[in-house]
Amino acid sequence: MSDQPLSVLDGSTFVIGDRLGDVRADDGSEHGFYSDDTRFISRWVLSVGDTPLELLSLDQSAHFDAQFFLTPRVRPDQQAPCSLVRHRLVDHVWIEEIVLTNHRHQTSVLHLTLAVDTDFADLFEVKDGAIATRGIDFTHTDSALTLAYERDGFSRSVTVSSSTRPAAITRTGFAFDLTMKPGERWSTSFTVSPSGAQPGATFPRRRPRATLTRLLETKSAELDSWLSGVPALEAEDPELARTYRASLTDLAALRLHPDIGAGATMPAAGLPWFMALFGRDSLITSFQALPYLPGLAATTLRVLAARQGTVRDDFHDQEPGKILHELRFGELTARGERPHSPYFGSADATPLFLVLLDEYHRWTGDDTLVRELEPNALGALEWIERSGDLDGDGYVEYASRNPTTGLVNQCWKDSWDSIQFADGTMATGPIATCEIQGYVYDARRRSARLAREVWKDPQLAERLERQSKELQARFAHDFWMPERGFPALALDGHKRQVDSLSSNIGHLLWSGILDTGQAAAVAGRLLDSELYSGWGVRTLGSGEAGYNPLGYHTGTVWPHDNSLIAAGLARYGHTEAAATIAATVLAAAPYFENRLPEVFAGFPLALASVPVRFPTASRPQAWAAGTPLLLLTTLLGLEPGYTDAQTDQTGAMGKITIHNKTHRRNT
Repeated sequence: MSDQPLSVLDGSTFVIGDRLGDVRADDGSEHGFYSDDTRFISRWVLSVGDTPLELLSLDQSAHFDAQFFLTPRVRPDQQAPCSLVRHRLVDHVWIEEIVLTNHRHQTSVLHLTLAVDTDFADLFEVKDGAIATRGIDFTHTDSALTLAYERDGFSRSVTVSSSTRPAAITRTGFAFDLTMKPGERWSTSFTVSPSGAQPGATFPRRRPRATLTRLLETKSAELDSWLSGVPALEAEDPELARTYRASLTDLAALRLHPDIGAGATMPAAGLPWFMALFGRDSLITSFQALPYLPGLAATTLRVLAARQGTVRDDFHDQEPGKILHELRFGELTARGERPHSPYFGSADATPLFLVLLDEYHRWTGDDTLVRELEPNALGALEWIERSGDLDGDGYVEYASRNPTTGLVNQCWKDSWDSIQFADGTMATGPIATCEIQGYVYDARRRSARLAREVWKDPQLAERLERQSKELQARFAHDFWMPERGFPALALDGHKRQVDSLSSNIGHLLWSGILDTGQAAAVAGRLLDSELYSGWGVRTLGSGEAGYNPLGYHTGTVWPHDNSLIAAGLARYGHTEAAATIAATVLAAAPYFENRLPEVFAGFPLALASVPVRFPTASRPQAWAAGTPLLLLTTLLGLEPGYTDAQTDQTGAMGKITIHNKTHRRNT
């Protein structure tokens, strides 16, 4: 859409601006150049004279690269006096080349300016719309300016350097006075280099400065290598092939590069607010992508294991064995005003860690990693049994011990109003959501397999299998609502069934905790008109009092949610229902340039013949990008151990073929 911001990104470093290439955060927008959870540039506005520029064309061939073709605005009877090309590339630094061409037939004097400013705002300040005022120092040389901020050991600075000496450098930017002959072309290149330091944190070294051309060649080769390492897809539906490629390139854009070895990458959660390490998001995305990009899972598991909880810490909601929720490096976190250093407010990341560990082993047979992470897995199991079960009733509940900045809801639907009764009343904690119990059931069963086959601990395997069976029986008694014909969304702090109809029940199919009769009943509800919009399964049924088709977790459609539901339906043999959901979600992708967003509106198909955009949805977003991959796995019936060079499926999406992907278990 023409009024939507344009993003150029490379992992946790990114630029958000308008369609002219300008960054204008002074209107309260999310515009800016970000790194390390800090906005390093808040204003970046290019001008030639006093006439406003207009966009002629825009080319974004890769997530890290964009070109803007501009000219001063003229009347229909006038000819353009000049044109500009802005070529933007983002790596760990931001490089922007500006090419100005004089189209007049006489020598012209042109005044080009680049306005530059920063507020060094913490990302949370930008998201909340409350930017603190900071004292910013300014220094310059004959071709560069540096803006800097320091307080109590927390420092941020940004240097903007020009390859061409300007006429003037001031606190507000650069000015060039140019005398250009007819047809003459002039260019300069700006390099924007962020830098930071803070107590208790180290930052990776930035890549050495390179020319835009050389860096573009390097990054293009990196992307080509990334894409060449995944299976080739052929599909009768060309939109499906485009969606597949878009998913892979979105995952490439979101890659974080943790310092654990050359080439190790894992997914950040999503642009713009979640370009950071997230437990739940990275685990689910890695699960979705396993048959295609198994390296994501290996890195995610190692990085999360290295930061597993070790102590009880109420401010950070940390406990021994717990897997983190989110890690940040901004000023509010560094000063202790936010708990994200890291924050552990997630009750489902810990069982999901175990689910991914087993699934990774099933696809790769990597005994070495599973043995390496055995202590972490045992710690996670210990957390589930002890700290995760707040009242000893056998369920994992959550209740934040941080009363000011902790998350009220610590399931995947972590907004404040997501867990509510059918009458719209909010549930109070400690809360045990249904899908987390399913994750725990699955985690114990999977860990039992690893205990028996890899860790050589049959006693642990027997104990975990017994616990999973006991949980399954107890869950059927405590959560099933005969009068409504499906499980409760949750048990609240008084052990009352939170009785609303929600998509969470679909995750119970994915985990396998339901018996076949219960699964059949849930499958029917997932595809009735209350939950199924025609574009996917809604987060909350349309008949519930709190339903809102534009509510973040109260009636919208989340692609990743649907991918897990489809996988669960297929698990129980409801393949037609799984194909219906997979086909409709994939059919929505072309309406979003084949890049599924984090979430879209839950309006019914009868009302909205196209999927309706959610105004603040992240895009790219990791588990939305992973959704087509898991849906393809489900549609194709791929299982660990398949060795055919070609796997075919013909159905709702036409013929789909995966080529040249061989998985062998090292057993």
